[in-house]
Amino acid sequence: MTETRRIGALALVLGMAIGGLSPNGAEAEEAVNITRDLPSVTVETGGGAVEIKRIQDVDNVLTGAFARTSRPCPDFCIQPMQPAPGVTTIGELELLAALQDPEVTVIDSRVRPDWETGTIPGAISMPYTEMPDRLHELGCEPDFDGFECGPDVGAIVLFCNGPWCGQSPTAIRRIIEAGFPAEKISYYRWGMQGWRLLGLTVAGGS
Repeated sequence: MTETRRIGALALVLGMAIGGLSPNGAEAEEAVNITRDLPSVTVETGGGAVEIKRIQDVDNVLTGAFARTSRPCPDFCIQPMQPAPGVTTIGELELLAALQDPEVTVIDSRVRPDWETGTIPGAISMPYTEMPDRLHELGCEPDFDGFECGPDVGAIVLFCNGPWCGQSPTAIRRIIEAGFPAEKISYYRWGMQGWRLLGLTVAGGS
């Protein structure tokens, strides 16, 4: 099973309750679940376990920078669904599955000032400007031309600010050029804007 199929399979297990009834036919205690029968997901982070759930206030609306619909293009242009051949684009359930999988590394590829505004719990910071030089942290071995990433290198998921953000797509193309296998890369295209839009837990920031 490929790493991207593994993430998809885990997400399928995570989201099997969508569209179905709970085992006892009762409504869930939470007003706003992740799926019909899944109120939250717990992930391990460097600071301990964190429960990811959705904001329960049904009147809550997105505010601040992520509420904006329009940004100048260039530089904030709409990104393609697939940033490079072989890369798999995923949604929130697949990302939650990846966060629970110890064999997958979820990477916030934004620059530090963006990271400091808040990130997805369990993600590590690896700015897109640094990623091609840090592949040894992802299991690749340095060689004369860059890095040698063997068949056992772990799967990774990258995200940035949203579908108008080019940081993750740029990082993906650069690390593939540096030797990281495209089939081991997943791309959460909606990024922090989509995560916040769904009211999911954010680590750090305000």
